[in-house]
Amino acid sequence: MAPCHKNLVCFSFSCQKTKMGNSDTKEDQMKENIGEEGIGLDHQGAALFLNELPEECVAKILSATTPADACRLSCLSATFRSAAASDSVWNSFLPPDYQTILSRWAEADSSSLTFSSKKDLFFHLCHVPILVDEGRKSFSLDKWSGKKSYMIAPRDLLIAWGNTPAYWAWISHPESRFKEVAKLNYVWWLEIRGMISTSKLSPDTNYAAYLVFKLRHAFGFNDYPAEVSLTLGADKVCTKSVALDPMIESRPCRRRVGHWYEPSLIDHSVMCRLERSKERADGWLEIELGDFFNRYGEDEVEMSVMEAKAGIAKGGLIVQGIEIRPKKV
Repeated sequence: MAPCHKNLVCFSFSCQKTKMGNSDTKEDQMKENIGEEGIGLDHQGAALFLNELPEECVAKILSATTPADACRLSCLSATFRSAAASDSVWNSFLPPDYQTILSRWAEADSSSLTFSSKKDLFFHLCHVPILVDEGRKSFSLDKWSGKKSYMIAPRDLLIAWGNTPAYWAWISHPESRFKEVAKLNYVWWLEIRGMISTSKLSPDTNYAAYLVFKLRHAFGFNDYPAEVSLTLGADKVCTKSVALDPMIESRPCRRRVGHWYEPSLIDHSVMCRLERSKERADGWLEIELGDFFNRYGEDEVEMSVMEAKAGIAKGGLIVQGIEIRPKKV
């Protein structure tokens, strides 16, 4: 008997005893089917037994799993399918403070707050990030676990020279979830920092932070690596060199001086061996800044991206934000 079916049957039997009382007849029947040590029941027998469970009991079982498990288990029977769609199950997958988060929804109105079920609300938050805190952050849920994710908008980041129009431009972008993105025109000193309280995140969860960006007619990023770091409270968890340009092998290494390009003295093979950005499903690029385990939610996380050592100009970077989301392990 597969371990998952064995555990599910044992859990369901415990649930049913709570519902129906400690019936010796039921327990004897259970032992006869699965044996003293819970073995010997085939898949068909497990399905027949599970199909007899009350829907409230099945809902309790599903609430103790994950959103992904609930969707998979809904295929077992009509009872499981009905229970897997119930509000009680999906309410358990929503964050305990989800109503408070919805109250911070920047664009919420009476129609946007109306959902036919908790399941609809859950998947809306998975697939359509909502803007919170006056549009300075976006909030979403991880569809596999229901854990919280945030993206910090560029207006809520500390960007060196960010308010100097000659260096940075604030523009709208059709593919951004925020009203504005930060477009780098021309700087020698690149520095981007963001902070978030771990109290906003799900506890007992592994998280990673990512710079989310695009490169358009970019220059200065294939000459020298960027330094990224992540600090949790007083502890610097991660510091590393990365390549922001994912296509670094195909781009010549060159330095911009005024309107002329001169060859760089940096060994290009060093840049090609660094961790580099990857394309996301939404078409943006991302580079991991570091990861951490959020145990109690009592610290501040600071994330940074810097390149100030090379002494060369950089441009063509479009920043959508810094995303903090559960890390798959």
